[in-house]
This record gives sequence, C-alpha cells and structure tokens, in this order.
Amino acid sequence: MSIKYLHTMVRVRDIEQSKKFYCDLLGLEEVRRKESEKGRFTLVFLAAKEDVAQFKKEAAPALELTYNWDDEIYGEGRNFGHLAYQVDNIYETCQFLMENGVTINRPPRDGYMAFIRSPDGISIELLQKGEALESAEPWASMENTGKW
Repeated sequence: MSIKYLHTMVRVRDIEQSKKFYCDLLGLEEVRRKESEKGRFTLVFLAAKEDVAQFKKEAAPALELTYNWDDEIYGEGRNFGHLAYQVDNIYETCQFLMENGVTINRPPRDGYMAFIRSPDGISIELLQKGEALESAEPWASMENTGKW
C-alpha cells in the first residue's frame, strides 16, 4: 500500500484575515481556490514557497482553508478539519483498513474519496491518485457511518 501526504484542512471565519496571517506573515502562497455554490463553501489551498511548483504539477503538501458561507462559531477543535492522504487504489486501501478493524465513515462510493478516523478521532480523508476509479461494490451502495 502506498500513501502520500496531501493537506491539512482548517475551518476559517474570514478568508482575507486568514490569508493575511498564513500568506503575509508566514509566507505561504495561494495555489488553488474552489467555490461551491451548492455546498456553500470556499476552499483556498496554500503551500510553502518551495512546494508551489510541485503543487501545480501534482499534489504537494498544502494547507486547506475552508470557509463555510453560513455563519458558525467554531469551538476549540471544531475549526480543525482533517488530514488528507493520496492512495494508489482507494478500494484496496479501504478494504485493507476494514479488514484491520477501521470503520470507513464515508465510503469511496465515487471511486475517489473516503473518510476514516484515527483511534483518537482525527478525521482522515483518503483520495484516489489520478482519476476516480469506476464505481464498484460494496462501496457504491455502502452508507456513511458516524461522523467524518
């Protein structure tokens, strides 16, 4: 099984204030932005200067700022979202994890993304390397379990 670290997600209440901190003060650079009208969120990916070129070619370590458009006060710990790792085959990885007692909280129904939790409750996103795999059972019809 092969795994590659991708990003850590944190929720922010003000994108510009957060960018000032992470970019102006810490020196990170914005490398990608995604707006979702349907999901009512904005994702801003930041990378260290030495990772920017690599990020643009393929995945490189990044910080994902998630701004949810609907107002919410985040308590201690709620603003931290998840760790993300890229895997060579999401189905094989999830099968291996299940066989070793890990609950798949959000199955890879789309052949691309799954969520699990560490023993300490840390949410971990698994993303298929490259394009999504063709939808397959048992994943396609598997329901979510718990929080992710």
